[in-house]
Amino acid sequence: MSQSNAFILIIIHLSFSQSARGKECVCDLKNVDPPFPKNELTEVETTALQCIKTITLEKMTELDRLVLGLQQRIKQLDDTVIMLEKEDNRNIYGAVSLRIIELEISEIQDLVDKLNRITKNYQHLSVQTADQLSAMKDSMVKLEKFDKMQTIKKYREIQIKKKLEECKKELKATAPPPTVSSDRCGLGRLVSVAGPRTYSLTVYSTSYPYGAWGRDAKPAPGEEKKYWLVVLSSSNVYGHFIRQYNTLSTLILGIGPKDTYISSSNPTTNTIQGPNMVMYGNTLYYNCYNTYSVCQFNMTTRAVSTVALPNDAGYNNKFPFAHLGTTYIYTDMDFATDESGVYVIYASTSNFGNIIISKVETSDPPALNQTWSTSLHKKTVTNTFMVCGVLYATRYLDKEREEIFYTYDTKTNEERYDLRIHIKKMQTNIEFLNYDPRDHLLYVYSDAYILTYELIFQ
Repeated sequence: MSQSNAFILIIIHLSFSQSARGKECVCDLKNVDPPFPKNELTEVETTALQCIKTITLEKMTELDRLVLGLQQRIKQLDDTVIMLEKEDNRNIYGAVSLRIIELEISEIQDLVDKLNRITKNYQHLSVQTADQLSAMKDSMVKLEKFDKMQTIKKYREIQIKKKLEECKKELKATAPPPTVSSDRCGLGRLVSVAGPRTYSLTVYSTSYPYGAWGRDAKPAPGEEKKYWLVVLSSSNVYGHFIRQYNTLSTLILGIGPKDTYISSSNPTTNTIQGPNMVMYGNTLYYNCYNTYSVCQFNMTTRAVSTVALPNDAGYNNKFPFAHLGTTYIYTDMDFATDESGVYVIYASTSNFGNIIISKVETSDPPALNQTWSTSLHKKTVTNTFMVCGVLYATRYLDKEREEIFYTYDTKTNEERYDLRIHIKKMQTNIEFLNYDPRDHLLYVYSDAYILTYELIFQ
């Protein structure tokens, strides 16, 4: 119940007087309380709506994105200076080196100027909002005196009790997730997920809610800092090019992208279908258009190779990720990377729609290696990822939380359904999620936003 609605529940103090007029009895009713200030309540509601429109989520994250971008550019400048110092031989490259550094400093200065402008605007907005909040608080204190039934007080007590119950449930001990043996990774067991560490809109803004991004899990020398991004620009289903950036800051700021096209149009043969894909060894692995096949696209040669899944494997929305509220379209095949390579996660009719894990040999053409069948039905899952040969599955709890609830250990064949590791969401849906073994981060594409989360191991 909102506070505005609560004030409707008011006890009106009345005084009665009666008089006889001939054979009729007449009662006069007088309200001894002052009239309810409806206009003042309307003014509070209007001001609150104006504040919500002014302080948007995008504005709140804009400053963070700029600071992150500035940090990355300064680090990049430092790396450039070190590299040029090593390459400089008897001042042969002196003039060129100084020009490169000059350009880097100029770009950093532009970022600083923009940061100063936004900070100044935010300071003004902060002062204005603080005054509005103070005025609204005074008005609400005055209006609350009309709540004779103490509805607001009782509502607050109910909310506090509800939060306490939720805390008690969180604190209940659960069996620990499976421990990953040290001979494979030495990471220990996954105990929590921290973050988000990165949270930003891409240069495409909110136009395309389905997509994927991340880093190459096995990059070529000199390509370690690159990031890739794919948006499904056709019907939220298909994509036909990969966009690459030199650093995280350039991705967030949309500076200097390089596009590599799989095909000239969309959709067509070899088009990317669905948001689940990974980059490994300068090669993109994804679900081929309109087939139950794994596509392998070499970023250098632009050659496409394929390997077919079993002919009863789900594709074209037969076994997508889903929850009660929605279906994540064309997510029949999920691709994952871990410390040992690439996997494809899918479901088949012969396995009753339950998840199957297949190791993908990253040869050219690719091949399917060892396969494991699970008892986890794919349509009850919202996403999966692999860590050290262990499959983790997530499910939707509410708009603010996703839960890692299931694991399958490919070494021991042990399944667990009792994990309760929560992921704090910034948007309602997570369309793409993958683990990077290089930095132990989860890379997430969520309703057009890109995020990273840190996996905490014990």
